[in-house]
Order: sequence, then structure tokens, then C-alpha cells
Amino acid sequence: MKKSKIFIACDTAKKSKIKRIIRDTQNNKLKIGYKFGLEFLNSKSGRIFLSKLKNKITFADLKLHDIPNTCKSTIEAVKDLKVNYLTIHISSGLEALKAAKKVSGKVKLIGVTVLTSLDNKALKEIGFNKSVKKLVLHQARLANKAKLDAIVCSAQEVKIVKKQFKKEIITPGIRFTKKTNDQKRILTPNEAYANGADWLVIGRDLTKGNIKKNTQTLINHLSQ
Repeated sequence: MKKSKIFIACDTAKKSKIKRIIRDTQNNKLKIGYKFGLEFLNSKSGRIFLSKLKNKITFADLKLHDIPNTCKSTIEAVKDLKVNYLTIHISSGLEALKAAKKVSGKVKLIGVTVLTSLDNKALKEIGFNKSVKKLVLHQARLANKAKLDAIVCSAQEVKIVKKQFKKEIITPGIRFTKKTNDQKRILTPNEAYANGADWLVIGRDLTKGNIKKNTQTLINHLSQ
């Protein structure tokens, strides 16, 4: 049976907490990767820790959003981390996406669409005149044009993204319950997989409290 693929969001700057997350999520039921965000990668020991982490699927969630030359230079500067995945905002523009892809090498470059903390109202406040779904669909076309390796989008948009983008789809905003916290567009793990997601990104529901127990809860949830 094919294992469910889960990226665990290691949203902390504490190395001891990261070690506990990795230790307590080990199991043979799930395929697990570890996502490191700006909080950890900008911490004093974060970069060193990640560079020495062996035999794990790693995801540097840098969310690059800059001019083409800066995006390209940043990817070249972090190659020593030997991560498997790295994120760039699709809203950086087609030129930046192509420049980044040109130098990404073996690192899978992930295009980030509309953040799951935003909804239609928030997009209007920023100045976008498209709805979330229309903007995500437009961004999926750009990601395809730039030949990116994967896309990050809400599980709610996976079905429309799959029409334009045929590679890996990674979905954050995953909750075991309907409690949203600071996210706006969420789904449960089973709902996300039913929509066609390849990888789920799960943070607080796994890493707060008893991590081993939470991991087993996820395994139980997925077996239903």
C-alpha cells in the first residue's frame, strides 16, 4: 500500500524541539519529510543543523520573493544545505521563476501560490482584483510555464491546479478538526488527499503537545 506523504512543519527556532519532532514522528506507516521555515533557518544554529541533517527529506521554506538575480543568487548560496525542496513565490514573476529554476539543479523548486492565511477579502485589501481561485489558477499556469517541480496551494484549490499543473502538489493548511487558527483555507488530511494532493504540510496539529500521540492520531485518521 502506498504511504501517505507528510511534510512536518518544524516551526520553531529551538534545535531541541526540532530533534524531538524528528525523533517522535519516526514510523513505518507514513513517508515523512521535514519543512524548515524562516524562523528556524534564520536562527543562530538553524542553518548549521540543517546542513548536517542526513537521510531525511528536507524542505527549505524560504519563500523567495525578489528580483530574478537575487532569487538566483540566494539559491546558489544555500546549495550547501543540500535540501530536497525549496520555495519561491510565483508572484515574483516569470523571469524570476525561470532564473531560479535554471540554477536549482537537483533541488525541487516549489512555486508558492496564494498563502492559506488569505481569503478573497484579504486579497482585495492587498489590491488584487481576482478571487483566490482565479489567481491560484493563473499562478499554476505560470508555474507550468517556468517548468517548476511542484506547487504549494490550499487543498481547496488542488482540483483546479491539477488542470494546469501535472507535477507534485503540496498542501498546507491541514487540520485534524475545523479549527482554523490563523489559516483561512483549510481541509482535513483525508479531504486533501481526496482532492488529489501529493504531500500534506502539517504543523501544530502534530507538533504541539504529545508528538507521538498526535502522529498516531494522524495515522488513524488516514486509515478511516
